[in-house]
Amino acid sequence: MKTGENEQGLKQVTDLTRGIAIVVLIIHCYYECYAAFKAWGLVSPISDRLLGNIIRMQFFSGFMKTKLIALGFLLLSLPGVKGRKNEKARFKTALAYYLTGIVLYLLSGVILYYFKGDAKAVASAYIGITASGFMLIIRGGGLLSKIIKWKLSKDVFNKDNETFPQEERFLPSTFSLNLPARYKLNNKVRDSWINFVNARRSILLMGSQGSGKTYFVINHFIRQLMSKGMALFIFDQKFPELTNLTYNLYLKYKNKYPPGTKFCCLNFKNLSLSGRCNPIHPGTLFTLTSAIDAGRTLLLSMNKTWASRQGEFFVESPINLLAAVIWFLKKYNEGMYCTLPHAIELIQLPYEELFTILRTETEIATLINPFVQFFMDQEMETLSNQMASVKIPLGRLSGPDLYYILSGNDFNLDMNNPEHPVILCLGNNPQAQDALAPVMSLYIDRLNILINQQGKYRLAQVLDEFASIRSIQVLKTISTGRSNDIITVISLQDYSQLKLVYSREEAEVIFNICGNLICGQVSGESAKMVSERFAKTFQQRESISINSSDTSISHSKHLDVAIPPSTISSLSSGEFVGIVSDDPDQIIEQKMFHAFIINDHTALAKEKVAFKPLPVVNHLTEKEVLDNYLLIKQDVQDIKNQIMEDILNDPERENLVVRK
Repeated sequence: MKTGENEQGLKQVTDLTRGIAIVVLIIHCYYECYAAFKAWGLVSPISDRLLGNIIRMQFFSGFMKTKLIALGFLLLSLPGVKGRKNEKARFKTALAYYLTGIVLYLLSGVILYYFKGDAKAVASAYIGITASGFMLIIRGGGLLSKIIKWKLSKDVFNKDNETFPQEERFLPSTFSLNLPARYKLNNKVRDSWINFVNARRSILLMGSQGSGKTYFVINHFIRQLMSKGMALFIFDQKFPELTNLTYNLYLKYKNKYPPGTKFCCLNFKNLSLSGRCNPIHPGTLFTLTSAIDAGRTLLLSMNKTWASRQGEFFVESPINLLAAVIWFLKKYNEGMYCTLPHAIELIQLPYEELFTILRTETEIATLINPFVQFFMDQEMETLSNQMASVKIPLGRLSGPDLYYILSGNDFNLDMNNPEHPVILCLGNNPQAQDALAPVMSLYIDRLNILINQQGKYRLAQVLDEFASIRSIQVLKTISTGRSNDIITVISLQDYSQLKLVYSREEAEVIFNICGNLICGQVSGESAKMVSERFAKTFQQRESISINSSDTSISHSKHLDVAIPPSTISSLSSGEFVGIVSDDPDQIIEQKMFHAFIINDHTALAKEKVAFKPLPVVNHLTEKEVLDNYLLIKQDVQDIKNQIMEDILNDPERENLVVRK
């Protein structure tokens, strides 16, 4: 025990042992260099008699034996040396002193026996070299006592402590998505599997650009979903990257789908590769609420600040007006003209004509009544502001290409019809993203209303760059789609992007309700929110306390964040963290993961080279597209003329005409 008495006792023993070594060495030098001592006048009869008695002892017989005895006592004294600890003290330095001292100490006899000359000079050299070696050995021992024998871990960023066991089993199921991976555990690389055993609980994929979301995750998902024969909707932000992959996988796995399955593509970048689809087809507008939802989706995606102001008059009234126009077209002539282009053109009519036409449909009277009243009361400033908030955003969608795609009916959005499943790729154009976002949002919103029903074919939707669109219906699909066999994969770069398109409350809902999370490199608030979803792990802590006489080393374990935000913000491409959910039939104890996803880069490159090009749907000319554009405008004029004529020829309906 390190008590004061024990410390004092150890010091006395050390001093005694070293003193013996010094005395033995002095006797040795006196005996071997007697002639020099005599010449110096340092001998006496008494010392000679004592020396003679000592030399006759067995321990002091022989030249090297005496030196080795002195060295032995010296070495015995060194462990008791207690020097002040020094972080700069190194074992190599102490060893150098030791070896140099021992060499000088043991080989100094060469001078005494092989160099002839003045006895005093030879003795002085021998004694000096021997004493120097002796002192160097003591110096080496002192340095050893200053060395801190326990070194802290060299893991500067605490990566070893942040490793934890992960799931290494491959757990397939009907609705599973499985990613092969590798992870580190205690400085060893191990193979693992990221098992989304029930992907119907939805998957949220996050990662900044270049983190590998598409290459390492989404492409894997699409391959597995196609191999399972599932109906599939792909929102291809970087068209035709995902569309090419999906089409070629469809050709590969076509035999796994029902006979009536078809591949469809929608895009506004290359019309020859695109089919035509009316997102507000009258057959999909079951009630007036459906029209209101469509109007809300369009206008909120155009006016991003409206998301946090829902319920206010200046937000709800433009939505009601657009919904009234859509519902009127659904009712007029059995929905023959119920398309978004017709709605855009109709809403651009002069106030008198527009309000008169809409008043012929009694179901929407309450929706348009505020506008009619403003007009009748000559409150033109308020009316103009309300109308402009509808006309100006919709006017951006007025173009021949958009009108052509939105006014056709090559297929509908009822993708998971058991008799005719559809694989649909909706391609965006990043160069025209702001203009196309409302249309993309409308397609995805309407699609999610139609697919989220019971008794349908199993379906998956992969929404790349989800923050570039606004679709509230996706939230409902995430919440309830599991019971309808729908897998939803949402991909985005950062949580802050969601808040630009959705309100803060809606963004939090999207982030929290997804049962599975996989995240690449993100930073800031996103990294913090992701880190908080992981359980804490026991991590080893080390500390050293140094004082003048001793070193105190402590070890402890603390619960700490398994994957801190700093780690998430510095992930490499292909490196992902996350947490999976399980099922009662397949329990996963190790739900957290931090791993590198494995890709066979050579095989993927060869596969891509062999891809077949997308099929040409139709060979269009600019004249055909322009003719369709002009025809829609003419249709609206015909509707106006027909209704106005019918009203003016019917005295009982003349009261519907709106006049100042």
